[in-house]
Amino acid sequence: MLLPTVPRTRVRPSARPAIATPFGPLTFVTAVGDTALPSLPEELFELPGGRTIARWTLPSARVELLLTPYDAQLDPDHWGPLTDCQAAVWRIDALAPLPRVWFSASLPAQLPEGAGAYWDGGQALTAFTVEDESTKLTVGGHDEEAICSAADAREVPRRWAALIDEVHERSSSTWGVDFNTDADADRGIVWRLPPLEAGEHCELPVVAAWASADDETENTWYAVMPSPTVLLRQVTAAAA
Repeated sequence: MLLPTVPRTRVRPSARPAIATPFGPLTFVTAVGDTALPSLPEELFELPGGRTIARWTLPSARVELLLTPYDAQLDPDHWGPLTDCQAAVWRIDALAPLPRVWFSASLPAQLPEGAGAYWDGGQALTAFTVEDESTKLTVGGHDEEAICSAADAREVPRRWAALIDEVHERSSSTWGVDFNTDADADRGIVWRLPPLEAGEHCELPVVAAWASADDETENTWYAVMPSPTVLLRQVTAAAA
């Protein structure tokens, strides 16, 4: 369960959880096995500071999605200021063995006139950036290497650390991270997870950061690399 000690108020879900960005809403989709979760969560909780946790419950899993502002704490001597930075932490608790689970974060296929999207990932980071003449937006999260490394922080099952050899041998792997910047489809990232056993959990971060397109310091790129632990720690501190 996400943030069990943080105070919350249960409210009636009325809209699909999303992050508002200059290029349209960043929306999220989850599928467990052959079941895609409905866009409207079963439960929604408001946390201090405009944060929310959405929750879906299946016989085989509990899925939670935290949406929160994120202070990237970029060094002003090296990086220009961000216009805004928003984050999500997605958590799935397996109540039964889960052979197939995937999660996606996407912007609309139809971007504003003059905007273009491109892949912008790096080591331990999967990301894409959208730019027009005034704004640049980067959306990022863990790649396969970062997912395996997250086992050390208990953000994913410890046994996933042993899957690191599969990261560079995608032809024999049934899991991985894919992205799409095709103009004919929603632009986004899909995380297809390794199987989960009953009692295991996984937490993944997604961060959206935007700033002036005139800024050449790669500030949005460096802002989208926190771990779920860092994001949850910030929320806990803010609530206190």
